[in-house]
Amino acid sequence: MKPDLIIFDYDGVVADSELLNNAVLAEVLTGIGLPTTTDDAIAAYMGKRWLDCRPLIEARLRGPCPETVHADWTRLCHERAHSALTAVPGLTDFVEGLEQPRCIASSSPPDWIELGLARFGLTGVMGPVFSAAVHVTRGKPHPDLFLHAAAAMDADPARTLVIEDSATGVLAGVAAGMRVVGLCAGGHVRDGHAGRLEAAGAHEIALSWEDVAGMIG
Repeated sequence: MKPDLIIFDYDGVVADSELLNNAVLAEVLTGIGLPTTTDDAIAAYMGKRWLDCRPLIEARLRGPCPETVHADWTRLCHERAHSALTAVPGLTDFVEGLEQPRCIASSSPPDWIELGLARFGLTGVMGPVFSAAVHVTRGKPHPDLFLHAAAAMDADPARTLVIEDSATGVLAGVAAGMRVVGLCAGGHVRDGHAGRLEAAGAHEIALSWEDVAGMIG
């Protein structure tokens, strides 16, 4: 069945940014005395809003998270994006051939998403941008953001395809009653990643954007 709407996650799906985001977060957390590797950050925080990451960090710190962490993380990611941020390989070709309505539904704030879209030459091409940082109370893995996006796009969730790269996002898409493709095409993908997406409920696994194109016909 061809979907009536395609919802794209952003980090790791549109932008190949998960390594950048999590390497910087690991650096900042290590700097406040919480030793963290990039793989640690990917495992613990990928796909989540800062609002949902913060209590996880505080649990590890056994105390409050300094206000500087989020500010430093954001600043460094934006600074490094100008030289290090690229689109996920194959994304632009996939979008050029896409007929269906589309949108982005991401845990990241709109300014981070728009920075990448402008850099990739995709401003306005991906459809509306919906952010869990501003549009819903509960972030992924709750279904709220995907349901909000479908309602705003006047689409039936049962005829909506979600493309996600994190288990957190897959759980949200499944909970929304949508068909979910787990995409393993970003630079952050490690051994076992596809299995984790399958365990979260992904209906199909794609190793590339060419695979996704074949799935939607």
